[in-house]
Amino acid sequence: MTTQADLKHEILKAYEFRHACKEFDAGRQIPDEDFEFILETGRLSPSSFGFEPWKFVVVQSPELRAKLLPVSWGAQGQLSTASHFVLLLSRTKEDLLAGSAYLQNLMENIHHMPDNVVEMLSGFYKNFQENTYKLLDDDRYLQDWAGKQAYIALGNMLTAAAQIGIDSCPIEGFDPEGVSKILEEEGILENGRYALTVMAAFGYRKNEPRPKTRQSLDSVVQWIR
Repeated sequence: MTTQADLKHEILKAYEFRHACKEFDAGRQIPDEDFEFILETGRLSPSSFGFEPWKFVVVQSPELRAKLLPVSWGAQGQLSTASHFVLLLSRTKEDLLAGSAYLQNLMENIHHMPDNVVEMLSGFYKNFQENTYKLLDDDRYLQDWAGKQAYIALGNMLTAAAQIGIDSCPIEGFDPEGVSKILEEEGILENGRYALTVMAAFGYRKNEPRPKTRQSLDSVVQWIR
């Protein structure tokens, strides 16, 4: 019987195993069921207001990966060797404004909220956007807020992968304008409805990493009692 102590040990082992893999074993592919599991942990991730402002684009096309290579300086070793390469997109202003068709459909038909709850949450969200965090003062503010939600999903996907022995690498090293131009030409951003937040590569390590180093727990945690 698996105890809580066993579970904690296995989870921490996964965190020790995980590292930012710079080059993968190009000859090994992640089984479909394992990668679907990783994607499912992203789908089930929490998001602010439960609005799920993300989309996960799995780029398996060698042609598209080759197009991305010149404008993705942080993915030079991963684009050509990763078993799976994911673009984490976040929704843009059109879908994130209070009262948008996307949010109304999400609340009514996905979350099955009663009309009075939809009205209440929409009003609270509108105030949150306009007054609490002033997200509408600059389009960048709203995009950054949506991107934070995508990073929650990213973290869960990286950890889930490590728990089943799959390596990964989160990637921010790319030219936003250059990559966006390519993705728009490919129809992936749907005429500006989405923006790229971060990339992630998944596969199996080619080389063993250095031992993990981190600051001590007491140097990054403060207790106020």
